[in-house]
Amino acid sequence: MDTWLEVTLPVPADRLDGVCSVLTANGMTGLVVEEEGDFLRFLEQNRQYWDYVDEDLARRMKGASRVKFYVPDNQEGQEQLRRTLTGLEEYEPQIVSLREEDWATSWQKYYRPIQVGKRVYIVPDWMRGEPAPQGRTPLYLNPGLTFGTGAHPTTQLCLELLEDVLRPGDKVLDLGCGSGILAIAALALGASRAVGVDIDPKAADVAFENAALNGIGDDRLSVYAGDVLADGKLAARLGPGQNRVVLANIVADVIIPLSAKAGEFMTGDGVFLTSGIIEGRQDEVKAALEQNGFAVTRHLERGGWHAFQAEIM
Repeated sequence: MDTWLEVTLPVPADRLDGVCSVLTANGMTGLVVEEEGDFLRFLEQNRQYWDYVDEDLARRMKGASRVKFYVPDNQEGQEQLRRTLTGLEEYEPQIVSLREEDWATSWQKYYRPIQVGKRVYIVPDWMRGEPAPQGRTPLYLNPGLTFGTGAHPTTQLCLELLEDVLRPGDKVLDLGCGSGILAIAALALGASRAVGVDIDPKAADVAFENAALNGIGDDRLSVYAGDVLADGKLAARLGPGQNRVVLANIVADVIIPLSAKAGEFMTGDGVFLTSGIIEGRQDEVKAALEQNGFAVTRHLERGGWHAFQAEIM
């Protein structure tokens, strides 16, 4: 039985965004932010999707402010943990070992479907038999031990932009695809082909697993591992000039250099959607987009995170 380490960083509320930014920059994209205010707002906004509120969970969230993430309980996981915590030495991590089935069960206890935007309905796979609301496209995911399940504002903002700009038959490129949720959503919403790329070599397995839950095979989805900014051969495999929609739900420090390259992958009427931009960095990203030939046509913000829709001028 595989075991995992649940790592919790107690963080003052006014430092949460900064800590999340460092963790993300260090390669840990699967973050769970626990803050009482966000927790209460989430319950209120999604009241219709919860059968009940776990009283013990509510008690533990009282005054809480912390960030959680998960790594394998092995030597590789220990190295990943060391890299992830670089620059955050002032915080004392609380580490608990979990069996895989214990972790999954603890989430299944209160995980419910999420409506995103006007059309997307994200459903945990174990609730597949329940009907989706009229007009919604179900997107089945198994949270398991991977994140990128649509709960974070950055993913939701990107999905909302995607559903508005996507046309039937579009080709889509997802830079930093992670769990594959955005590429899979694009295919579920009518894209003909999607390509994902991520620096994490494990991303392909996770993305294909999630794609299979939605009846999507490798005839419509391709996923590559590598750094598109540094690997010219990889860049040549990502459909130069062929993608009408290019996605980058990453961080500002990666989106800024990507803004100089994204246009190479796009059709003349293409759209570049960027998200994962923390409060305070949005002006830098907007300036980089404009300097590299894009016109920002839409700007969304939620919970201290920003997303842009940009088109080639």
